[in-house]
Amino acid sequence: MNRAALLPLAAVLVLVGCSTAPGEQGEEAATDVPDAAASAQGVPALQVDVLAEDLDHPWDVARTPDGTLLLDERGGGFTAVRPDGTVQELDADFDDLFADGETGLMGLTLDPAFADNRRFYTCQGVQEDDGAEVQVIAWTVDEGWTAATRVADPLLGGIPVNESSGRHGGCRPRFDTEGQMLVGTGDNAVGSNPQDLGTLAGKVLRIDPATGGPSVGNPFLDSPDPLTRLIWTYGHRNVQGIAVQPGTGAVFSVEQGSDRDDEVNRSVPGGNYGWAPEGEGGDYDESVPMTDLALPGAIAAVWSSGDPTIAASGGGFLSGPQWGGYDGVLLLGVQKDTGVLALRLGDDGALVEQFRVPELEDSYGRVRSPVQGDDGALYVTTDNGDGEDQLLRVTPRG
Repeated sequence: MNRAALLPLAAVLVLVGCSTAPGEQGEEAATDVPDAAASAQGVPALQVDVLAEDLDHPWDVARTPDGTLLLDERGGGFTAVRPDGTVQELDADFDDLFADGETGLMGLTLDPAFADNRRFYTCQGVQEDDGAEVQVIAWTVDEGWTAATRVADPLLGGIPVNESSGRHGGCRPRFDTEGQMLVGTGDNAVGSNPQDLGTLAGKVLRIDPATGGPSVGNPFLDSPDPLTRLIWTYGHRNVQGIAVQPGTGAVFSVEQGSDRDDEVNRSVPGGNYGWAPEGEGGDYDESVPMTDLALPGAIAAVWSSGDPTIAASGGGFLSGPQWGGYDGVLLLGVQKDTGVLALRLGDDGALVEQFRVPELEDSYGRVRSPVQGDDGALYVTTDNGDGEDQLLRVTPRG
């Protein structure tokens, strides 16, 4: 892990910057993006401040009640950006981390009671004696922001991983409005996984953050298979983002697609989102539609990229009157080409419009995670690799 540089919080407003080339991942190498309006009516100009740099694939970020920003990096490591601008690494044990290809230390989220228990959660690849898997691990951090300690190791295990390449490892945790943890997973590039209710791959899971067991209200609680009881939705390719819509509590999953489509899906308990790539002889068939509506009960996406895809990554809603025309939009990180795509969705989940955020276009490279903090600001992690990544803070000017 590269040490983040110390930068003042009042960094220089960047209006024009150098473009950064796409990274090395094979399915994230294209440069074209779907047609989208340059901006929506009534959106404010934005200020972009660099809070930390010299990072390597920072996957996720969360703002804690004391104003500290906690972020993680795919190759292992936690960094805290303190309210005074100090950037410091945390001591943490990653001796068992499985980091290969798209898998490693991935999504991160705070416990709703973090102010009292200082607990947070990660999705990460783990190498064990009998092989590798993805796990959800609970941690606590000391008040001085010097060390993180595992306290539930794991909270949830048994999420499969592609041990030969790390491909399609997911993995994003977020909390719903009932305090239950949603976990988006990837299908490991195994064609049978998305439609198989006996595996946790290619799913959105819903678990009790205290026990790691299935949440009350899960759709398959009557199943004799304990894995099936954890499943909230299925039929997914590679869930990279989960976002809860302010005001409605509706859950949306952001899915990296094949060459045909990326998708945003509105979650319905027990819903099948139609990815069924198992071809003849069990091959992984990337040519099939992302949502095969011929499958019984398959649910159409609320947004699809079309061809070419953008390799949609993290997703998060913006909320607050200070955002003007951005208020209520869902932001998606763009991993093919650069920047952030904004989707305006109705209360019923239907797509109203899409447009790119101009201040983040062609200036900071690929974006992994856009996350709104409890202070109303937007925090963005870039994903260019080779120690060239940054943590950004985005706010309306004026």
